[in-house]
Amino acid sequence: MPTFSYIGRNTKGQRVTGTLSGADENVIVKQLSNQQIIPVSIELNKDKKSSNISDININDLLGLQEIPLDDLIIFCRQMYALMKSGVPILRAINGLSESSNSVKLKKALAEVGSSLEGGFTLSSALNQHKKLFTPLFISLIHVGENTGQLDHAFLKLASYFERELDTRKRIKTALRYPTLVMIFLVAAMVILNIFVIPLFSGLFARLGSDLPITTQILIASSDFFINFWPHMLVVSLASYIGLVQYLKTDNGKYHWDKLKIKLPIVGTVIERSILARFSHSFAIVLKAGVPMTTGLNLVAEAVDNSYMESKIIAMRKSIETGESLLRSAVSSQLFTPLVLQMVAVGEETGRIDELLEEVGDYYEREVDYDLSMLTARIEPIMIVIVAAMVLLLALGIFTPMWNLTSALQGK
Repeated sequence: MPTFSYIGRNTKGQRVTGTLSGADENVIVKQLSNQQIIPVSIELNKDKKSSNISDININDLLGLQEIPLDDLIIFCRQMYALMKSGVPILRAINGLSESSNSVKLKKALAEVGSSLEGGFTLSSALNQHKKLFTPLFISLIHVGENTGQLDHAFLKLASYFERELDTRKRIKTALRYPTLVMIFLVAAMVILNIFVIPLFSGLFARLGSDLPITTQILIASSDFFINFWPHMLVVSLASYIGLVQYLKTDNGKYHWDKLKIKLPIVGTVIERSILARFSHSFAIVLKAGVPMTTGLNLVAEAVDNSYMESKIIAMRKSIETGESLLRSAVSSQLFTPLVLQMVAVGEETGRIDELLEEVGDYYEREVDYDLSMLTARIEPIMIVIVAAMVLLLALGIFTPMWNLTSALQGK
C-alpha cells in the first residue's frame, strides 16, 4: 500500500507533518480529518529499495514468515469471532495483543492498537509492519474494511493460512526420511575417515604389499580429510556465507527460485504447491472484489518465488494490453492443458473465482499424490548411495586382507 507525506494544520493552527499509508489521497484526507488535521499538501512517497543487504529478507525453500503460521491462523480466527460478535476493532486488537503467545505478534498488535487510536484504519496500521503481514493480508483487510465484511476477510485469511500450513507440513514429512539418511551418511563418512581408515592404513603400510586401487582411494581420502580438515571447514563456512549473501540479492534469489522448481523428483512438488497457492490466493482476492490486475500484483508477491512472480507479472501486463486471462495463462506456460480448460470455462461463465478454487484443489491433489510417492522415488536412490559406500569400504579394507591371506597360504 502506498505511503503519503503530508503537511497540515491542527485545531490550534500549528503546522504538523508526517506520513500515512492508504490506497489514495482521499483515504489520507479522511485519516487526517479523523485526527482533526486540515491537510495543506499531500505527496506520494516513491518506494525506495534498501541497498543494505542485511535489510533484505531471505526465505527457506517454502518461504516462512517471521510470525509462525500457527499464530497467524489463531489471530485471524480470533479476529473473525470478535468481529462477527460486534466487538470494536480497537478493543479486539488490544485484547489480542495482551493474550497472544507470539512476542513479535504481541508487540506488533500493541503498535497497531496505538495507530488505531491515532485515527489510522486497520489496513494502514498493519501496513506499517510489512515484514510481519504480507501485501495479500493487508489488501484483503483493506477490501474488508471498505465493503463492511471485515469478519469474512479474516475468515478467508484463516482458511488460506490453514491450507498453506497443511501443505508445508506434508512436504516436511515427506522430506524427513531422505534428510535423515543424508545426515547419517555424512556422519558415517566423517567417522570412517577419522577413526577407522587410519587404523587399516597403518596396518597396510607395515605389511608393505601393493594395495588395490579401492584401498588407495580410501587412504588418500582419509589423509586428505585429516590433514586439511581446518581448510575444509573454512572453505565450507565461507561458501555457506557467500551463498547466503548471494541468495539475498534479487539475481541470486531469482536463479535459486528457478532452480528449485526444476530439481529432479522434488521440483514438481514445489512447483505444484506454488501454483496451488497462486490459484487459491487469486480466487480469494477476486471474490473480495479486487480488480484482476491488482489481484495479480498481490498474488505475485504471495507466491514467494521470484521466478514464478515474474511469470505472474507478465500475465498482468498481458491483461493490461487487452488480452484475456486465458491467453495470458497460455503464454505464461505455467499451467497444464486441463487447468487452462478450467480457466476458459471460468471466463465464459463469469465464475473465474470458483474455477480458480477448483484449480487450486486440483494442484493440491497432485501435490498429495507426489508427496505420497516421494519417499518411494527417493528410497532407491538412497539405497544405491549406501550400497556404493559399503561396497567401496568392503573392497578397500578386505581385499588387501584376502590378498595377504592368499599369499601366506601360498608360502
